[in-house]
Amino acid sequence: MTPVVSAIAEVRAAVAAARRGGAVIGLVPTMGALHAGHAALIRAARANAGFVVVSVFVNPTQFGPREDFAKYPRTLEADRRVCADAGADLIWAPTAADMYPPGFATSVEVTGLQDTLEGASRPGHFRGVCTVVAKLLNAVGPDLAVFGAKDYQQAAVIRRMVADLNMPAAVRVEPTVRGPDGLALSSRNRYLSADERAAAPGIYKALVAARDRAAAGERDIGVLESRLLADLAAVPGGRVDYARVVDADTLGPLTTLDRPAAALVAVYFGSTRLIDNLPLGER
Repeated sequence: MTPVVSAIAEVRAAVAAARRGGAVIGLVPTMGALHAGHAALIRAARANAGFVVVSVFVNPTQFGPREDFAKYPRTLEADRRVCADAGADLIWAPTAADMYPPGFATSVEVTGLQDTLEGASRPGHFRGVCTVVAKLLNAVGPDLAVFGAKDYQQAAVIRRMVADLNMPAAVRVEPTVRGPDGLALSSRNRYLSADERAAAPGIYKALVAARDRAAAGERDIGVLESRLLADLAAVPGGRVDYARVVDADTLGPLTTLDRPAAALVAVYFGSTRLIDNLPLGER
């Protein structure tokens, strides 16, 4: 089983020893409840680094007051098995007191990129994300940090933060891992009822339809968004939070599909909120 440490001093000591041995250091930040999507991120880190740290921390500062922090799954023993199978060398599982000691008063924000889509629906979310990721990167000091493409806006925000603050870690974003029916793997999928789980692949089908319309020549963003919204609204039991087609890099609004873009969506099934995305247009 992959060993687990909690204290920042312990993870730094392990990383320092690995670096003295010449290893490239990889970090995979997670909130635990690991699944095959996380395993793919760990394997990607393993392929590019000699020593792989997986952080497991359910970060309270990125949850809103009515979100699922209290019930978010904590499955450390199962996570250790996923990490071992995927090739992680160390799990760093800090406590909230480790990360946010008494008197903690500093936060990190990426204005602009953080304020739309997920940021508009979840005020303060990206402040919490950026703050904790900055702390993880500073504590571990990796050469490489690996994230998943399912959290498209998060990846864009973190890339901007790393560039703006001259952090030395390279940010690598790996493709979304999906089930056979297209549903993006997510720790929150376990909240879905049987009926909701059966309906949820409709999110991916709606995104594929949007991609197909763009590939067939549709360039009007208003048409692409309205058709995407209609397809999502037809998914049984789903309630659309947002369905947008935006600039792939800036996440800014578009009127015409004349550059690389991405379709980003968020859909509720009951109290469970799922996000997904697909690229549109050519890069």
